[in-house]
Formats: sequence, C-alpha cells, structure tokens
Amino acid sequence: MPELVPPCQRLRQAAAGLGAGPVTLAQLAALQGPAALGSLLVLLAAPCVLPVPGVGNVMGLALMMLALPMWRGQPIAALPAGVAGFQMPARWARRALLLMAGLYALAERITRSGRRRPQGAAPQPAQQPGPRPWLAAHVALMGGLIFLPLPLGNVLPALSLALLGLALALHDRLLMAGALAAGLLAWVYTAALGLAVWAWGLAPVLNYLGLSAR
Repeated sequence: MPELVPPCQRLRQAAAGLGAGPVTLAQLAALQGPAALGSLLVLLAAPCVLPVPGVGNVMGLALMMLALPMWRGQPIAALPAGVAGFQMPARWARRALLLMAGLYALAERITRSGRRRPQGAAPQPAQQPGPRPWLAAHVALMGGLIFLPLPLGNVLPALSLALLGLALALHDRLLMAGALAAGLLAWVYTAALGLAVWAWGLAPVLNYLGLSAR
C-alpha cells in the first residue's frame, strides 16, 4: 500500500518541482492531489489573495459555476470546463501552492481532526450527502464578491472559501464556523465600502446636480 503524504508536504514538494513556464489551473489541481469539493475550493480561493491580473474574475466565475452542481447535490471532482486552462506565471503558481500548503499545515495543527489523525496520514475527502443549498449559496455569494473589482475585496471572501474547503476536507466544525464568520466580515466590508462610495462620491455629485432624493 503506497505511503500517504500529508497535503502540506505534497504541496510543498509540488511547488519545489515547478518549472519556469506558465502553469494552468488544471495542472495545479493535479499537483494538489485527489480532487474533491474541499480541495477545489481551497485551490480556487488561494490565488485570489495574490496580485495576479484577472485572477479574481476567473476564480469568482469558477466559484459561481461550482455552486450550481452543489445546489443540485451532484458530485464535484473536477474544475469547471473553460476554467481549467487559465494560466498564471510559475512564480505565482508556486506561491499559490505554498499558500495552500500553509493553510493545510495550520488547519492540521489547530483542528481536532488533525490531532486525531495518525502522523503522516492524509485527510479523507468529505462525502457529499446530497443537495446543500446553504453551502451552494455561500460559495456563490463569496464568488460574486471575488468577481467584483473592489479594493482588497478578494481577501475576506477568499479566506472564507479557503476555510470552508479545509472544513470539508478535514471534517471540522471550528473551521466551518471560521468560514462563515469570514464570509460575514466580507459582507460587512463590502457594505461599508459601498456606503463610503455613496457618502463621499455619489451623494455630493447628485446634490450638486440637484438630483438628490428629498
């Protein structure tokens, strides 16, 4: 029986073995290991915190596409068609792999499931018991926030989805609570940013033009 390699170790080895050419999302998915919903969420969320042009639009769209089969309860074991071919420079792909490795290592240290797992063992993919509308809605909403061109708007939604992916992969309720909390903060940040734009940008212009509602 082949030796199981922890995700953090496998991802660090994959990062060290990357060449100099561009890397597609399909290649990153293959380097990450066996595909499951949790690992795909981590894969799509992690690059969103990197300053790679266009990554937020592609990942946000891909996450919204994933939400539909999740809503229906269909098995998900591959990237959406049309997204797998997205390329990023090798240096950013390497940083994305190392970021994912760090997330898995941190989750293994702080979660109960990680402490109970034997040394060197990899987590088992989370099972999909059927339709989970609340989960699909959360992924779609966070993907929509990532898609929007907001200043620093990717960070909290991406963190929420990365924690959600880890929660599914490691079967941990604490990570799930953290994912939902980060999602709530993402909405608070977006609402505050929208209010600031209205109060300091749009409202004065409308007042100047005499178009403000009274």
